[in-house]
Amino acid sequence: MANLDYPLYPIFAFLGFFLPLIPLSWHLQAWNSGTCFYIFWASISCLNQFVNSIIWRGNVLNSAPVWCDISIRITMATSVSLPAASFCIVRRLYGIAAIRTASISYAEKRRAITIDCLICGLWPLIYVALQYIVQGHRFNIYEDIGCMPAIYNSLPTYFITYSWPLLFGIASAAYCILSLRAFAQRRLEFAQFMSTNKALSVGRYFRLMALAMTEMFCTIPLCIFLIWLSATRSPIGPWISISNTHIDYSRVDQFPSVLYRADPIFFMGIQFTRWASVACSFIFFGFFGFAEEARRNYLKWYRAVLAAFGIQVLGDRRSIIPKYDMPSPNPSLPPPVYTVKCSLRTPPESPTSSSLSDFSLTRYSNSFEHSEQQLMPVNDPVDVHFAHAV
Repeated sequence: MANLDYPLYPIFAFLGFFLPLIPLSWHLQAWNSGTCFYIFWASISCLNQFVNSIIWRGNVLNSAPVWCDISIRITMATSVSLPAASFCIVRRLYGIAAIRTASISYAEKRRAITIDCLICGLWPLIYVALQYIVQGHRFNIYEDIGCMPAIYNSLPTYFITYSWPLLFGIASAAYCILSLRAFAQRRLEFAQFMSTNKALSVGRYFRLMALAMTEMFCTIPLCIFLIWLSATRSPIGPWISISNTHIDYSRVDQFPSVLYRADPIFFMGIQFTRWASVACSFIFFGFFGFAEEARRNYLKWYRAVLAAFGIQVLGDRRSIIPKYDMPSPNPSLPPPVYTVKCSLRTPPESPTSSSLSDFSLTRYSNSFEHSEQQLMPVNDPVDVHFAHAV
């Protein structure tokens, strides 16, 4: 696993930051607030880990303390915000599966978005603020990994830090079961709702359900593993007070790789935590980056890029659009004059040839001999001047 650190991890972390942002626009159009929060937190978590893996490659120097103060709070926020976003996704899917009407009002949509903002936006900030209670010192720096929170291993830590991701995972599991049960009971109402909802298709519904279930099956075992690791690999200290916990709070502990890799279980736990956000980003892109609406948007972007270079895609063929369809006329030369030589047919009702006065619009349209049609410059004054082409 040590070989996965560099350069593989920075590459995957940057892709994990970029790839979930691709489907963001059509989820915003569909008002999928839980999915948008999931995209935001997964992307910012991968960006945070990408920066850490670059700065602290092969060193443990405290070269960016302000960045570490920000980085550890991003790490703490994403540990609860991703399970919270997954909970909001499956909660919305349950509301769709259990709906009794064929449409949702604007007030109901706004209320659902407000609840999602409180759960996925406000609660992670409160969660980060609560970590100050159990934060033993400023932060830790691990070689090749970067800044990590320094949480004092005491009994309140399991309630303040480790319990919330697990609770969100259990709640998501309960909503998944209820969603499947409601879908089985109300398939007709579900089909009617999908037929009237242009923002959410059946395929997108089940992809969201699969994403929530995958994240749920990963969150619960990982939380249980981290709780077991904290309880067994290091002693649980006594909780006296916040001031006692914050003795020498400004301290920064630095751990070379040779030290923390000496404990394989601890190293495995820190790597699981590190790769979890990257896995969440890739799983999300795997569900939504190759869907039908994604392919339509890729084709639209592809045509827009080609159109910027003057190339238009028509089906499977490419045609270059010229800037000018016709050459500019030369104002110094007179416009060319063309004439049409034609012979006039004898009308069937008269045995004599018709004169020019009998050359009506109807006879004009029928009187050309196709074999004698010629376009030539005017040479003979007897010819009939037919048209001037400029």
